[in-house]
Amino acid sequence: MLELIKVRKSYEGQPLLSDISLTVKAHETICLLGPSGSGKSTLLRIIAGLEAPEDGQVLWDGTDLAATPPHLRDFGLVFQDYALFPHLDVFSNIAFGLKMRNWGDAKIKARLAEVLELVNLLGFEKRRVADLSGGEQQRVALARALAPHPRLLMFDEPLGALDRALRANLLNELRAILRRTGVPAIYVTHDQEEAFTIADRILILHTGAIVCEGSPAEVIAHPGSAWTANFLGLGNAIEGIVGEKQKIKSGAGVFTLRCAHRHQKGDRVSLLVRPHESPREKNTIRGKVMDVLFQQDGFKVTLDNGLYLYLKDASKVGKRVEARVKVECLEND
Repeated sequence: MLELIKVRKSYEGQPLLSDISLTVKAHETICLLGPSGSGKSTLLRIIAGLEAPEDGQVLWDGTDLAATPPHLRDFGLVFQDYALFPHLDVFSNIAFGLKMRNWGDAKIKARLAEVLELVNLLGFEKRRVADLSGGEQQRVALARALAPHPRLLMFDEPLGALDRALRANLLNELRAILRRTGVPAIYVTHDQEEAFTIADRILILHTGAIVCEGSPAEVIAHPGSAWTANFLGLGNAIEGIVGEKQKIKSGAGVFTLRCAHRHQKGDRVSLLVRPHESPREKNTIRGKVMDVLFQQDGFKVTLDNGLYLYLKDASKVGKRVEARVKVECLEND
């Protein structure tokens, strides 16, 4: 099991990672999700041993890896730019690391047959990687990372260079391969769709700190802050002021909420107004339609109060609409 304990790192005197603690369990895929500059790739490099933390520990099964160089950590890395040898064929690219480990020719050939079948590249052994498509090159990179039986796989934006359709197909295949092999993995991305497709557990990074953690369903249900709710596109994050009898006043109306937080009258709180209609909810959003955008399963309707809703039927610009929606308190969530 991989464990990080209060890892810190700064860049040009500014904090880049602040007290990062996390674990990766056996057979688990975690995703580090966040915008550019949030510290995701730096954290991955620290785990790989390519950078040293200024403070904190990186442990494997309780053993500190500080003195272990990258090539002895037995971690596989897959990058966005593939990092392949363009002058070598597929076989030689995958076999390179195994030869460095002094594997025999027969053992290398047997292992390559296994990983090439796993990534659906049997028969490509003699192809030059420069002649392969982007998706095929990334499969070669994955096969190379899998070949030496790594105890951990790490992916740094591995699908960023691929078009949308190819990215979706390869992502599903990668998810199946990780399930089949059982190798624990850390997947770094800024793409939410990738994160929610592949991860058992998601850790959202913002300005060098983990601001939300949980399964994909837990992260959606409990974003924990207005920033996270906005980043994930979960709805309308607004502010309100606590009144009497569980009433919260906001620029979008007065809402009745039940939450476990200890609020005082006059406290300013963050609210999440979920955009989907929920007829059983008590709170209602009203406004004049300013814009209507067709989407696959309905219409995104923007109102004059700045909020947006997802409605099944189209509404004309200028028309007044109302919808019952779920409103949640994000304060201390």
